[in-house]
Parts: sequence; C-alpha cells; structure tokens
Amino acid sequence: MTLALLCSGQGRQSRAMLDLFADDARAAPILAEASDVLGRDVFTVLRTDDEATLFANRTSQILCVTRGLVAAACLAPTMPFVVAGYSVGEMTAWGIAGIWSPERTLHLTAARAEAMDAASGTDDRLGFIRGLPRERVDALVAQFGCAIAIVNPDLLFVIGGERAHVAQCCSAALEQGATSARSIAVHVASHTPRLSNAVAAFRAALDSSEPAKPALGRTLIGAADASIVNGTRSIAGLAGQIDTMVDWAATLEAVLERGVDRILELGPGTALADMVRAVDPALDVRAIDDFRSVSGIRDWLAR
Repeated sequence: MTLALLCSGQGRQSRAMLDLFADDARAAPILAEASDVLGRDVFTVLRTDDEATLFANRTSQILCVTRGLVAAACLAPTMPFVVAGYSVGEMTAWGIAGIWSPERTLHLTAARAEAMDAASGTDDRLGFIRGLPRERVDALVAQFGCAIAIVNPDLLFVIGGERAHVAQCCSAALEQGATSARSIAVHVASHTPRLSNAVAAFRAALDSSEPAKPALGRTLIGAADASIVNGTRSIAGLAGQIDTMVDWAATLEAVLERGVDRILELGPGTALADMVRAVDPALDVRAIDDFRSVSGIRDWLAR
C-alpha cells in the first residue's frame, strides 16, 4: 500500500475542527504552540471568536495548518507516504515531511500570513468558477481585472482580485454557462500578482528557517512545479507561490503518479478528497472529517 496525505487550504475551517484530537497527548505541544502564535488559547479562539475573526487571513492560515499538523502527529503513520499541500496547506505538508518542526512550521505560517496581509488590498477576495474551459476563464479574468489563482481538476478554477471584480467575474461566468461560480471566504487574493510585495518578506523568513531534508520514507510534492522537494532549492518556489498561480491539477497528477492507492485528506473539510474522487473514483479516498474517531482512521489506515 502506498499512502498519500493531502493538506487542505483555507475556507473550510469550523469551530469543531480540532475536537477529534483535543485529548491526544501527541497533539498537546502543537496546540500549545498554536495558542502562542495566535496570542490566545486556540480552543477559545474557535469557540468564542466571531466568524469574521475566524476567517481572517492570519487566524485562518494558522488554524488550518494546526489542524493538519495535529492530525499527522496523532495518526503517526508508520508506512512510507507521499504528502502534498493545497495553498497554505503546503506549509503543513513541508512540516509533516520533516523539513521543519511543527513549532517552526506554525511560526513560518504566521510570517507568511503577515506578509500577505501587509501586501493585500483591503477589498481583496478569492472566488471560484466551475464548468468553463480554461480559455474562457482566462478571458473572463482578463476582462474583469482578476487572475486565476489555482487550477484544479474537473474545470474548477479559483480566481482572485478585488472583491467587486471577483463578484462581477463570477456573475459573468454564470451567464456564460458555468455550472457554479461565487466568492469564497478567503479575504486575500492568494497566488495572484496582487500579493507580489509579500514574496520577499516571506522568502527572507524561509531562508533563515534552517530547513532539513524530508524525513526517510516521506516524499514531498511541491505545488510550485509539481516536483519532488529534496532540498533548499525548493524554497524559492514555496515563496513564489504567494503571487503565482498554483496548478493543483498537475500536483495531484504527480501524487497519483507515485503509485498511491490510498489517500487521506487531513482537512479541515473534504474538498481535496472530493477532487480526487472526481479524478479517479476507484481510488480509496477518505477525509478525516469523514470519521467520528481517531481509532476509526487508524483502523482504515491499517486495513
């Protein structure tokens, strides 16, 4: 069996996203570090903060990376695995691969978010368009001053730009026959040129992070160019993905080319698992949010 772990991006976090792992001792140091980076207890943030705060860029990125790191620590798979991350989920993937400790990963995630917030316009937003061919989406984003942020399988494109322009672009896409299109709860135009001023600051943080090589038995696929990450030369790609389109369809293809036959999305959410099911319904694909207990996930992994 070859396992792949997929690390999710922002937008699907929930107030219960850490509950499954709250009492596991292996989660404790990561949760404590997340609380330190957030400046408040992570569970207090999840239970009491309003939706605007919960989905604010810095909080959102830290919460999503925390979830993936905690899930991987508690499951502790013993078999070799491939790991890849979607948007900020790539930070999670690099941590899980062993390039950084979980604690260092969270601090670098905070640095990433802070650089993005400093560069972002106050009205920036992401949206998505599903069901139109790439050339039509290219024309639409050019018309409305937006950009394609992420290319997903099955004609699903994430777009970024100013909030009003994203909304106009999505409305026009629906008029042209898109099956669905709307804005999403991510308030920065990630992976578009609108964040070019964030790249240098994040690159500086990465350059000083003392990255290690991936741990034995862990193969990391980088989303910058869908290739295997095996050293510090990939740092430039990780920094550059802040303002550059991510081809997740190609990254997912690279994961599948490693011969994986079992895939687990660490979450939050099931978006990545749903994409894989659309690409290859025969694969054994689950998301952590499909399960009710950690023991249930372990049983599935051990089958």
